[in-house]
Amino acid sequence: MANRRPKILAFAGSLRKDSVNKKLIQVAQKGAKDAGADVTLIDLKDFPLPIYDGDIEDKNGQPAEAVRLKKLMMEHDGFLIASPEYNSSISAVLKNAFDWVSRPVPNEEYLIAFKNKVAGLLTASPSYMGGIRGLVHLRSILGNVGTLVLPDQFTIANAYEAFDENGNLKDTKKRDHALKIAADLANIIAKLQAEQLAVR
Repeated sequence: MANRRPKILAFAGSLRKDSVNKKLIQVAQKGAKDAGADVTLIDLKDFPLPIYDGDIEDKNGQPAEAVRLKKLMMEHDGFLIASPEYNSSISAVLKNAFDWVSRPVPNEEYLIAFKNKVAGLLTASPSYMGGIRGLVHLRSILGNVGTLVLPDQFTIANAYEAFDENGNLKDTKKRDHALKIAADLANIIAKLQAEQLAVR
């Protein structure tokens, strides 16, 4: 039985139209495609969610957009995430999305959207530190919910000056590194799939 192509869900943890992390995910996802993956690029702005509130969940169940996002995450083998750094951590919209998606429904495996998935992490920041502090928190969150996070990660500082007018990274070494993160994600998923087939 032939391996199927790895399926990767790519998104930025930002809502702003001109977000540098949205530009970064656009650049990086090409690396996964070139490595043979099928990439679904989404915008979290298309999944408007209330702040997680157990009372809302008890009264109305999970919002339709949370159900839709969860289904997408379950249908993919891994995640490519460009995560901005907000106050030395991740953005509220990204954490809130994870909080809603993590909620179980009856007869469903706990954390099913995260378990046995693989993630590649990137960040772009206007700060001189390049957003790395936020990735520490994101790596911890994903690891705790059962997602394997690649050890290599991509950061870029002074991000407002890093992209040209077409949204490309000016620094070719940085661009190649971002593409490599995505390619490595696709390749690791493919290897894991091959190993799973081999033991069947």
